[in-house]
Amino acid sequence: MRKLLNTLYVTNPDAYLSLEGETVVIRSEEKDLLKLPLLNLEGIVTFGFMGASPALMRACTQNNISLCFLSPHGRFLGRVIGESNGNVLLRKAQYRLSDNEDECVKVAGNMITGKLYNAKSIVDRAIRDHGMRLDVDKLKNVSEYLYNSINELKEADTLDRIRGIEGKAASTYFDIFDDLILQQKDDFVWKSRIKRPPTDNLNALLSFFYVILANECAAACETVGLDSYVGIFHRDRPGRTSLALDILEELRAIVVDRFVLSLVNKMIITKQDFITRENGAVVINDNARKKVLTAWQERKRETIMHPYLEEQIEWGLVPHCQAMLLARYIRGDIEEYPPFLWK
Repeated sequence: MRKLLNTLYVTNPDAYLSLEGETVVIRSEEKDLLKLPLLNLEGIVTFGFMGASPALMRACTQNNISLCFLSPHGRFLGRVIGESNGNVLLRKAQYRLSDNEDECVKVAGNMITGKLYNAKSIVDRAIRDHGMRLDVDKLKNVSEYLYNSINELKEADTLDRIRGIEGKAASTYFDIFDDLILQQKDDFVWKSRIKRPPTDNLNALLSFFYVILANECAAACETVGLDSYVGIFHRDRPGRTSLALDILEELRAIVVDRFVLSLVNKMIITKQDFITRENGAVVINDNARKKVLTAWQERKRETIMHPYLEEQIEWGLVPHCQAMLLARYIRGDIEEYPPFLWK
């Protein structure tokens, strides 16, 4: 199994990244803030507009290190990738599958099954662990709806039908998201999913980590030789890593939503960690960004048993495992794409 290396998060918006030998150098205001060997890195994510030197970008592509550029507030700007490790036959097979709706329905149906199963897992765990504090009947109704939606997916024969089932199920799941907030209820009020821009603390957290996870899914796809821009459930759109978003769907709830809930319920993050911009957008402040990214790195290193591979892996390797399994399916090595179903 692939080893999980470190991801370097550069949160200083004024930092410039350069190369010194085989070492990445972080500079700001003509001072070296950090030097780190490239050897132990699998990814670099930088929040800011200062950029990186051509020499560093070349070194990252040569060493298969994902270099991702985000705005200071977490909006995706671009990503530098190197030569694909896969072969042309895998990508040609991926393109053929993407153009075949019947094949896409099979894979997308499994991916969305994973998404709804994992969302149901979060609801069921809340009932089990905090039943005395929650409206159990309300949550059980949502759990049952998600279960029925999973069964509906078995009969779906078009991508539009899958999208319809997924959309209603996701809306039902988010209807009870506020119930899952057990601490700081006045400061983390949930009404609905608001994306562009997020206008409350919870949406700001979700959007921030969805972007982070999407980048990790894109890097995972490229690592196994897949084209991250050619999707199955998400259709092609210039500049969008549609396949990464496909894998993200089944991991949203169990990776990001669960993590965000723990940040709030354990009071790792508070209302003081956010700022509101002139256009009403709510974003995480610089100090809090460092804090939550540290917690994210710690979560990625926790080990689990992969439900399909039946191997002990770190949480951070789950996107890579799913990309690897998708590549195996596309090559014809396995009969069906197995989504990540967290138990």
